[in-house]
Amino acid sequence: MSIKEARQVFEKNHGPFTFAAFMVGSRTTLDLTQVEMAKKLGISKAALCEIEKGRTLVSPGGAVRYAKKAGFSETVALEACIQDQLRKAKIKKRVKIENPA
Repeated sequence: MSIKEARQVFEKNHGPFTFAAFMVGSRTTLDLTQVEMAKKLGISKAALCEIEKGRTLVSPGGAVRYAKKAGFSETVALEACIQDQLRKAKIKKRVKIENPA
């Protein structure tokens, strides 16, 4: 299944794919508690909780750092992060990140 197909299935069943969902999915895939994941990422448990609840938007740089530290796709994290920012600004556009040739 491609990333695009996976995203479509996710959004059909759970609503828009967000960076919060990316973080929760990453943590649960690793079978970590919030405390363990926060330590892995170098942030507080409270900060992780705010991110996972969608109350705190992270910067694109933060999204890439967290994805690297967790061992997950930087591209997916970055797309979710930027899409959240567009959604908050009420800009109805979709983000697709491509690696340079």
